[in-house]
Amino acid sequence: MTTETRGGTKETPGAASSTGGARHPPTSPRKQRLELAIKVATFFVALYGFLVSIEAMGGAFKLFGTGFTATLLGATTNPVMGLFVGLLATSLVQSSSLTTSILVGMVAAGTMPLENAIPIVMGANMGTTITSTLVSLGHVTRTEEFKRAFAGATLHDFFNICTVIVLLPIEVATHVLQRTASALSGALVGMGGGTFKSPLKAVVKPASHGLEQVCAWVFEDGGVPAGVLLFVLAMVLLFLALRHMTQVMRGGVMGRIERLTQGYLFKKPLRALLLGVLFTAVVQSSSVTTSLVVPLVGAGVLTLDRAFPYLLGANVGTTVTALLASTVTGSAAAVTVALAHLCFNIAGILVFYPLRALPIGMATRLGRVAARSRWLAAAYVAGAFFGIPLLVFLLF
Repeated sequence: MTTETRGGTKETPGAASSTGGARHPPTSPRKQRLELAIKVATFFVALYGFLVSIEAMGGAFKLFGTGFTATLLGATTNPVMGLFVGLLATSLVQSSSLTTSILVGMVAAGTMPLENAIPIVMGANMGTTITSTLVSLGHVTRTEEFKRAFAGATLHDFFNICTVIVLLPIEVATHVLQRTASALSGALVGMGGGTFKSPLKAVVKPASHGLEQVCAWVFEDGGVPAGVLLFVLAMVLLFLALRHMTQVMRGGVMGRIERLTQGYLFKKPLRALLLGVLFTAVVQSSSVTTSLVVPLVGAGVLTLDRAFPYLLGANVGTTVTALLASTVTGSAAAVTVALAHLCFNIAGILVFYPLRALPIGMATRLGRVAARSRWLAAAYVAGAFFGIPLLVFLLF
């Protein structure tokens, strides 16, 4: 409605503008809460799919090479070969816990010398990061996200690489990790072991197992063909889950997630480190716990500085499974292998947390390069986790 004035017409307050159209009523608080609940539910459904995809990828890699892994570990002849054998074996099964548990059994049975096992443990620490690196490829269609995500994934790689470069020569020359672990093993031998069921695996495993059963039904003989199909299905699920997770975070939930992560969970380095230790010890998979932060880093919710202590904690937490397995054997040598894994990770933290600018800077630069030339990201995964270890294995 309008009223005449000396200067023309004037719009009556509250009436619709002739040019702007009808005003949209403000969203009611009830509708806002409903929309938020839908977004949160969507995020957790996508998160569940994300976790199932990681579990399924591990199952696919095990179909490729579980039997081969034990044979590979037994072929170690020197520390350098042991390092790359551990890297390759863990890349095949996507679990440093599984690799070190196999080692524990071999050392306990007397089929592998203790000094050969420790370089393999170092390689296992490097190989377990393949999962988070594969997860980062899910962001490849968005340049800025991919740059951050790939840097977040390879930060774990560079920490382990730097730690190996420093500690492997020292261990070969002095056996300091072996001696320290041997001294500590006396307190654990004979105390009895135990097992712990991961609650996350209990929730995720049925869906992952269902995918494995479908692939086994398609290829009756199972083996490598079933593993390839399972891996493809897992990667499709991973990409879809990541897409929905990042869409939800960009659609209004990001602020709340950022306040929870940057403002509380990861605010203090010690808190982030302990979170990584405890979460990984409960889940019994550093592949899962480290992969969870990749979408957060990719979305810009979490910085590399804040993620770094958490990744270090995950490295420590992943040693729990092998420690439990070693105490069951009652073998001092087996317990020493598990403790050497723990000592290696603690020593790496003591050396490289103060020097964290080095691995963070290396990961940041690689993320920039990978974002510009994305084929390099695939080449990095293929070369670092499979190509170079296979080449060393063939040469030695």
